[in-house]
Amino acid sequence: MTKAIKLIIQGRVQGVGYRRWFQQQALALQLNGYVRNLATGEVEAVIIGLQAALQEMVERSYEGPKHAQVLNIM
Repeated sequence: MTKAIKLIIQGRVQGVGYRRWFQQQALALQLNGYVRNLATGEVEAVIIGLQAALQEMVERSYEGPKHAQVLNIM
């Protein structure tokens, strides 16, 4: 069953390649959706796919690329 979730990623996630990294991870998991920077300094992502892939993406989202520091995901 396909589902959609919205994530707000907080922390040091702008200017460190987080969006590109997120997009690559989502494509590898065969997820669809979008990822964008918010004016608040956060990153917003809407991802669509199978439940197991969505859960894996949420777990990966806490890691991020080398210079990112994810503090919270809502």
